[in-house]
Amino acid sequence: MNFTEQFLEESVQILRALDGALIDRLATGLAAAREGGGRLFILGVGGSAGHASHAVNDFRKLCAFESYAPTDNVSELTARVNDEGWDTSFSEWLKVSRLGPRDAVLVFSVGGGNKEKNVSPNLVLALELAKTVGARVFGIVGKDGGYTAKVADACVVIPTVSPDRITPHTEGLAAVVWHLLVSHPALKRAATKWESVK
Repeated sequence: MNFTEQFLEESVQILRALDGALIDRLATGLAAAREGGGRLFILGVGGSAGHASHAVNDFRKLCAFESYAPTDNVSELTARVNDEGWDTSFSEWLKVSRLGPRDAVLVFSVGGGNKEKNVSPNLVLALELAKTVGARVFGIVGKDGGYTAKVADACVVIPTVSPDRITPHTEGLAAVVWHLLVSHPALKRAATKWESVK
């Protein structure tokens, strides 16, 4: 098997191992936040920040879910990092956004955050804030799920099938899962463009 065949086969294995009932629980939890008048704050770092931005578009346009990502405002993000530090960059942004009990936080992350190992501490502090104010917490993460999986109301952990390719598989399959969510009957409100063109 060459590399391409191996990578694709690993992706198929991961898809087969995903827990559909857990994804449904994530969808209904997000829908409950929306129906309760809450907003969705999507957090991610690195490639997951790109996912957050794309997912904000999809949740707003397809699901009529008021959604935001702190990484979409590079001026505020870099000012906070420069003046206050990386660790609090998301939690302080969420405080200004008045994160509350009707709202939800969705994390995209390869590891889910780990304060002890100083990996994505800004995700950990943001989730600590979310739990303190009673916001719902959701995640699509990899490895063992990290802090996100420990505190989430529902968290999809992308299984590891190759220790050498945790990051590309987690990030690639996270996009599959969130596209499933924005297509899910519990959440979807608007037709996608190409499917609606006659």
